[in-house]
Amino acid sequence: MPRIGTRKLYYLLKHTFNEMNIKIGRDAFFDYLRSEHMLIKPKRNYTKTTNSKHWLKKHPNLMKDMIVERPDQVYVSDITYIKSKEKTHYLSLVTDAFSRKIVGYQLSDDMSTKNVVKAFKMAMKKRKNKEFLIHHSDRGLQYCSSIYQNELGENDVQPSMTDGYDCYQNALAERINGILKQEFLIETCNTGKQLNTLVKESINTYNTKRPHLSLNMKTPNFIHEKTREACFSGFN
Repeated sequence: MPRIGTRKLYYLLKHTFNEMNIKIGRDAFFDYLRSEHMLIKPKRNYTKTTNSKHWLKKHPNLMKDMIVERPDQVYVSDITYIKSKEKTHYLSLVTDAFSRKIVGYQLSDDMSTKNVVKAFKMAMKKRKNKEFLIHHSDRGLQYCSSIYQNELGENDVQPSMTDGYDCYQNALAERINGILKQEFLIETCNTGKQLNTLVKESINTYNTKRPHLSLNMKTPNFIHEKTREACFSGFN
């Protein structure tokens, strides 16, 4: 995790510091990394991957004022681009809104619906209950298509979409995209095959090893499994 960020890095190293009797607080740790030119400079770039100017049906936004209380209650989906030295590739992600765990993904050479829907199918294979589930996305052509909507219907999943062009209404999905691209997928792979391996390893590391600020420094996988077990075994 070469670009994990100082707060998370300090959390991971704090126990080791104590064992080695190294007395350093978080602010001093920031100062030290700054003096060694090791602080992360955020990357800011944007390539549009959403085409919402189409005649297909757009579904209402069910996420307004909604409080997500358990895993497998809301999945958020988005598409982002990643370049290799061969070409531009597209990564489709499905993330559990409660635990921030990436539950489905698909790397492909285009943004066709048949490839985008594969990420959702992966998420459905990992789903362990049939409780009410919402799928939230932007109003992109792929998500509005009959292929994708039929897949949602076959799994009794309720569609939800952003209003208009407000990207903040799908901010969580875009945030997960940003984490993968800015912290993990930082080197340009030679081929799509190499990139696919890197994506798989990066998602596993993100889910199982990277502490998350919004999860009180727990990993997405820990929160997802522990809370799901509590919710569906009758214990609180």
